[in-house]
Amino acid sequence: MAKKSKKKEREILVVASKIRDYIKEKDCNTSGEFISELSDTVYCLIDKAINRAQENGRKTIQAKDV
Repeated sequence: MAKKSKKKEREILVVASKIRDYIKEKDCNTSGEFISELSDTVYCLIDKAINRAQENGRKTIQAKDV
């Protein structure tokens, strides 16, 4: 029996075809789980930026929050 992922299923935030094309241009291949892991990393980065903006009393996320 396959293990169920403990992560909540979330929408993919990256354009998979663009990512795969870029990786292919660099003469590499993309594993099946790479896109979802990359998207999870993007969610984490966005959440950190949101927290930083809120800690600074802003509702607008700016480049400096990344």
